[in-house]
This record gives sequence, structure tokens and C-alpha cells, in this order.
Amino acid sequence: MSKIPAIAFRVLALACAAGLGPMAAAADTKSVDCADVLDASINGLDYRTATAQEKYIVESYHFTRNVELLQSGATGSLGADIAFTLRAFPNHPRALMAMIRLGQRDRTSKPVGSIYPVECWIDRAMRFRPDDLAIRQIRGVYSAMEGKYDPAIADLALVLKDDPDNASAHYNLGLAYFGKRDYESALAEAKRAYALGFALQGLKEKLRAKGKWTD
Repeated sequence: MSKIPAIAFRVLALACAAGLGPMAAAADTKSVDCADVLDASINGLDYRTATAQEKYIVESYHFTRNVELLQSGATGSLGADIAFTLRAFPNHPRALMAMIRLGQRDRTSKPVGSIYPVECWIDRAMRFRPDDLAIRQIRGVYSAMEGKYDPAIADLALVLKDDPDNASAHYNLGLAYFGKRDYESALAEAKRAYALGFALQGLKEKLRAKGKWTD
């Protein structure tokens, strides 16, 4: 059973809590059929099992700290360096999150240098390794950010079935329920997330503003 590594979902959770999707205000938003966009075959290494040397070869040149923080590209544009990383490791969770944040920052569904729209990188990762809970969680968070609450809830519930003490998954599931105005379920997930030590208070404040928070 695959478990989610210790990855920071805080930036995505903050964006979701604020009601911001990466393409929420973009002028180029439209439905994308990733099956028509993606390569027929998905090559690359499973990031979970890649060796330290294999990771170093790619990350030291293309997914540097400056790239991950969206400060500057390493060999070209930010989108190109993140895309290179994702072609080498389709299920690289931090690179996927960086691509999502880049699309959000630049208000576009397809950042400069990226060969695919953001959602298709996520789709590609899921096709590559459908058992990877970290990628499923990212897809759930991204779906919630895009206002697609039912698929978000489905993905995050599956994550929690295998990893019931995942605080960030409970928190983001609560945000998805909140988006559906299911405040009772949102409150239950918020309580669980905070009991597990999740620090962000955005969901609590959203529930409190609706008069639904109980101490």
C-alpha cells in the first residue's frame, strides 16, 4: 500500500481556502481533453522508487530550489524546467505542485515553456502511476481549486481510506465539502485535521464566518 510522503500541501491549501484556483481568473480557460493532448505512451521513472543519483541528475539542473520557488528558471523558462522534470518523473509531486502554482501565478492554463496544460500534467501522472496516493491527493486539491468538488471529494476520500491520519487530506476534503455548502461534513473534516495537528486556520475561519464553527 502506497503511503504519501511528507510533502507540503500548504500552498495549495491556502489557495483553495482563499477560493483561488490557478486558472480561476485566466482568460484562456477552457475544457481540455487530455487524451487528445498527451503522448500515447508515458515514459519516465517512478519518483517513489528512483535512486538518489537519478533524482540528482534531473533536479540539480532543472528542478533547483529557485525553480521550485518560482523565482527563476535554471536552463530556460520556469515552465520548461518544470516540464523537463515531469517528463523524467511523471509523478514528481513537488514538480506537479510547482506547475500548478506557476499556472496560478501567471493566470494561465498552460504556462510558458510547458508542453501541456496544467491539468494534463496531473492526468498524465495519474495514468502513469494510478496507485500513487500523493498524486491522487494533488489531483483532489486541484479539482477543489477549480470548483470541481465531487471529483475532489472522491479523490481525497480514497486517499484517506489508505492513509486515514493524513491531516492535509482531511483539511482539503473539508474545503471541498465547504465549496459544496455541506458545512456539517466540512466541520467534521476540519475537526479531524486540527486534531491531527494541521496548522492552517483558513477552513476554521470560513466555517466561523458562516456561523458553522463549534469549539
